[in-house]
Amino acid sequence: MSIDQRPSDELATDEQADRSWRGIAKNDETDQIHTADRVRFVGGSRQLLGEILRPYKRAIWWLVAVVVLENAARLAIPYLVSVGIDRGIPPIRERDDLQPLLVVVGLVLGATLVQAITRQLFLLRSGRIGQDLLYQLRRRVFRHFQRLSPAFHDDYTSGRVISRQTSDIDAIYEMLESGFDGLVTAALTLVGTAVILMFLDVKLGLVALVCGPFLYLVTAWFRRESARAYRVSREKVALLIVHFVESMGGIRAVQAFRREPRDLEIFDVVNDDNRQANLVAFRLVAWFMPGVKLIGNITIAVVLVYGAYLAADGEITVGVLAAFLLYLRRFFEPMMEISQFLNTFQSATAALDKLADVLREEPSVPEPDEPSPLAEGGGTLTFDAVRFGYLDDRDVIPGLDLTVPAGQTVALVGTTGAGKTTLAKLCTRFYDPTAGRILLDGVDLRDLSSDDLRSSVVMVTQENYLFTGSVADNIRFGRPSASDAEVEAAARALGAHDLIMALPDGYATQVANRGGRLSAGQRQLVAFARAFLADPAVLILDEATSSLDVPSERLVQRALRTVLAGRTAVIIAHRLSTVEIADRVLVMAHGEVVEDGTPDALVGSGEGHFSDLHQAWLESLA
Repeated sequence: MSIDQRPSDELATDEQADRSWRGIAKNDETDQIHTADRVRFVGGSRQLLGEILRPYKRAIWWLVAVVVLENAARLAIPYLVSVGIDRGIPPIRERDDLQPLLVVVGLVLGATLVQAITRQLFLLRSGRIGQDLLYQLRRRVFRHFQRLSPAFHDDYTSGRVISRQTSDIDAIYEMLESGFDGLVTAALTLVGTAVILMFLDVKLGLVALVCGPFLYLVTAWFRRESARAYRVSREKVALLIVHFVESMGGIRAVQAFRREPRDLEIFDVVNDDNRQANLVAFRLVAWFMPGVKLIGNITIAVVLVYGAYLAADGEITVGVLAAFLLYLRRFFEPMMEISQFLNTFQSATAALDKLADVLREEPSVPEPDEPSPLAEGGGTLTFDAVRFGYLDDRDVIPGLDLTVPAGQTVALVGTTGAGKTTLAKLCTRFYDPTAGRILLDGVDLRDLSSDDLRSSVVMVTQENYLFTGSVADNIRFGRPSASDAEVEAAARALGAHDLIMALPDGYATQVANRGGRLSAGQRQLVAFARAFLADPAVLILDEATSSLDVPSERLVQRALRTVLAGRTAVIIAHRLSTVEIADRVLVMAHGEVVEDGTPDALVGSGEGHFSDLHQAWLESLA
C-alpha cells in the first residue's frame, strides 16, 4: 500500500509527529562532529525515542512483566540449590527418604520450565514489536524526505539519505533487538541479586557491595567515552556511504575520466577513518569488560575467604555460601550485558540524533493551512512583482511582471545564468519567491494544495528520469490508475507506439537503472507520454530536447506539438528548432525579460539577441 493510499488517520498521525520536530533546523552541511550542536540536540534523540515507543506502551509493560517473571524464575534457582544442599543432602546421609531433595529438584525443574516459556513469549512478542516499530519509523522518515522541498535535497546528498534509512535505522534495530532485553534483565538481576545477597547474609552482602563504587566509576567512564566514540563512528560510516553512493551513481563519468584510482584513494581515506573510529570503540570495550571481570573476581575471592571463615564458625551454612557465590557471579554477569547495551545504545543514540535532525527539517514550501480550490481547465500563469534569490544576497530574479495566457506556448531564451531554469522551478513551486506572487488562474501557488499543484503543473527536464520498472510503469507514473489501453493511447498520440513495440518485450520491457536500456530519444518520448497522460494544465519543459541527435529531435518535435496542444507551456530551450513551435518568445538576461514577441516578429526586427541567435543558427546549418 502506497503512502498516499493509507487511511487518513495514519496520515494525520504522521503529520502530527512530523510537526513536533519542526523548529530551527540544524545546519548540517557536513557530516563532521560539532560538540556544541550535539549537546543542544541531546533531547531530540530522547524525544524521538519516546515518540516511536509511545504507541507500544502497553505491549512494553507486558514485556516487562514477562521479563520480571523470567528473571524471578532464574533467580530462584541458586536459592533452591542452597535449600537442596542444606535440607536435601543430610537426610540422604542418614539414609532417610529422598523427599526433600526431590521436592527441591522438582522446584528447580519448574523454575527452569517457567524461564523457558517466558523467554519464548518475550522473543516472539518483542520481535513483532521491534519490526512494527521499525516499519513505522522507516515510513515516517521516508515520507518526511518526500515532503521536504527540492531545496533541501539539493544540499542533502543521496548518500546521506541512504545512510539515514539504512545504517542509522539498523543501529536502532540492534538496540531494540538486544538492548531492551539486556537492559531490563540486567537491571532486574542487579537489584534482585543485591536484595537476595542481603537476605542470605548481611555481613557477606555488605562485603560484596563494597565493589559498587568501583563498578560505578568504571561504568560512568565507559558511558562518557563510548558516547563520544559512537557518535564519531556514525558520522564516519555516513561519509563512507556518501562517497560510495556518489561514486557508483556517477560510474560512467568515473570510468570515462579514468577516475577510479583517485576515487579509490578517497574511499581508502573515508574507509580508514571509519575503521579507526570503530577501533576506538572496541578499545573502550576491551578496557571496560576485563575491568568489570577483574573487580568481580576479586570480590568473589574476598567473599569466598570471608564466607569460609563464617561457615567454619557456624554462622552460615555451606548451602548459603554456595548460593551466595552463585548469586554473586550472577551479580557481575549483568555488567557485561550493560556494557553491550551501552555499545548499542550509544550507537543508536547517535543514529537517533541524525534522524531527529532530519525530522526537524521543515519544508521550505509548506502546505497551506486552508488550501484554495482551483478551477478546472484554464492555465493562466501570472508573475506579480516576483523576486527570488538563492542562499546568497544576489537576486536571480530581481523583479518580474509577466502574464502567460491559458493555452499559450512560451519559449524562454537566454544565456546560461539568465534565470530561465529558476523561473521554471518557481512555476512548479520547487521554491517560493522571496517577494511577489505567482498565480495560476488567479490563485497564489502558495495557497494551492500540493495535489492540486502537481496535477496542474508538470515539469519535464533534460534528465528524463526513468524509474526501475517497465516502460508502461514509467508512462503511468504521473497517473498510476491509468489502464493499459490509456497508456498505449498516450504513446500512440505521440508517435511512440511503434518504437515501444520494437523493444524486446514491448510495453513490458524493463528500462533498467535510470532507463539505461533506452536511447535518449526513447527516454524523452516516454517522458512526454508520461506528461501527456498526466494531462496538466501547465507544462514546463526545461531543455527537454538538448541532449538529442537530429533524427531523435525530429521525432520528439512531432510528439512535442501533440503534448503542447491545448495547454499552457513554458519551454526552456537553446535549440531554435524547439523555439519555432512557440507562440511567444521571451529573451531573458539577469532575471529580466529584455525581449518579448512572436518568433517571426523578433527575427523580422533584424536586431536584438534573438535575431542574432537566429542568424547564427542559420549560418551553422549552412
